[in-house]
Amino acid sequence: MLFSLHNKKAAITGAGSGIGLAIAQVFAQQGAEVHILDLNEATAQEAAQSIQRQGGKASAYACDVSNQAQMKVVFQHIGPLDILVNNAGIAHIGTAESTSEADFDRVMNINVKGVYNCLHAAIPLMKENGGGVILNMASIAATIGIPDRFAYSTAKGAVLTMTLATAKDYLKQNIRCNCISPARVHTPFVDGFLAKNYPGQEAEMYEKLAQTQPIGRMAEPVEVAYLALFLCSDEAGFITGCDYPIDGGFTRLNN
Repeated sequence: MLFSLHNKKAAITGAGSGIGLAIAQVFAQQGAEVHILDLNEATAQEAAQSIQRQGGKASAYACDVSNQAQMKVVFQHIGPLDILVNNAGIAHIGTAESTSEADFDRVMNINVKGVYNCLHAAIPLMKENGGGVILNMASIAATIGIPDRFAYSTAKGAVLTMTLATAKDYLKQNIRCNCISPARVHTPFVDGFLAKNYPGQEAEMYEKLAQTQPIGRMAEPVEVAYLALFLCSDEAGFITGCDYPIDGGFTRLNN
């Protein structure tokens, strides 16, 4: 079977909802034993149970990716690891002037330090296991200027360069590392953002945001999950140190 993950163990952060949940579901469908890491214990447990009800293998862990000691405990509990997907992250709206120090630190702690903490804890397990695959969730904001996304763009730029550094450092240990850079994806976060900031205008504003992609719509989480599946499968064994935009043409066609 193409893109099989049978006998693979995958840890996915931020997998209680949105893109992370879609990745966990697709990986489980392809035979992986998935470990769902999320700050929200209830959503993590529900995600794992939904996969189990479909006949998949899943476990849930409530944890904070910005806490290194906590992440080390979680990964030691997971044990030998084949795949790590660093998906957990938060958004922030603001310029260099309007972004407070507290908000900047919060974005860096989760979106940058969180990725580092998981790499720091998971790579030794992959080395012991003879190799593995790491997939980081970056963003088109890492390479394209987007208004009012100063802290977020900074953090995702760091994720992109951490991907390159990790791919270079662990070539000889048979560890591949790539990243995905989505444009707008229709997740519960988007719906919550619209409800909070544009009450009564949700449908209108959703369509406006969707049309910023030349393809004319937002991505669905499962579409990102399918790309993640390919990059984490053996069929992508010749790919490392690469960034993959999945953006409906935003990066190259939006002019």
